[in-house]
Amino acid sequence: MTRQRVEIGLSPAPTAGGCGSGSCGCGGATAASVPASTPAVPPLTATTLSVDGMTCAHCVRAVTEELNALDGVTVVDVELHAGGASLVRYESARPVDAAEIAAAIDEAGYSLRS
Repeated sequence: MTRQRVEIGLSPAPTAGGCGSGSCGCGGATAASVPASTPAVPPLTATTLSVDGMTCAHCVRAVTEELNALDGVTVVDVELHAGGASLVRYESARPVDAAEIAAAIDEAGYSLRS
């Protein structure tokens, strides 16, 4: 089983001695000092697909690259089942049209399992 994961970076919550104490290097910034105009991060939508024809790490890379190229896709995780249906999970910041997903999988050289 081969997995490849691409993630966006998010900072962990401060711990004891963290923000506000000056020991974390942020200059003592606290939640109260964050400007009100900071945009909210939209919730991610997770979707899992079954993809036929994948047999190796090259297949995983090809599908991952095609899906990551779609606007809004932030994470792609592939569970390879050589000779069977591989599970492809992706997260997106916006709904991604099913035709866009199918076209990306097809462009990589594989097909969605119905």
